[in-house]
Amino acid sequence: MVTNQASIKRDGVQDYVSLRATAAIIFAYSVFMAWFFITTDNLTFIEWRGLFSGLAMKVFTLATLVAVMIHVRIGLWQVLTDYVKSAGLRAGLQYILNIIAFGYVAVGLFVLWGV
Repeated sequence: MVTNQASIKRDGVQDYVSLRATAAIIFAYSVFMAWFFITTDNLTFIEWRGLFSGLAMKVFTLATLVAVMIHVRIGLWQVLTDYVKSAGLRAGLQYILNIIAFGYVAVGLFVLWGV
């Protein structure tokens, strides 16, 4: 029996919706951080720690880190599929870059919840 490759992994609609949803989260976080920097006259460690000490900000930051990882995974898959023709090289690059993206989230998790 022949199975459709798209049914095993993901399809274009799921990629499209995932990219747009993660982009919206990243945009909202960027706007919030820009607003914080613009409205804070004297940015000190105490204010910075106060911002990230709340549970809502930790969850928002963690959601943004995960959104960046998902956005990077899909975006890199699309770019590497278009420009790297060797399947072995593409798989190796995707593996390495996905490990790096996961590492960023893991480090961000430890830094964020260590405050």
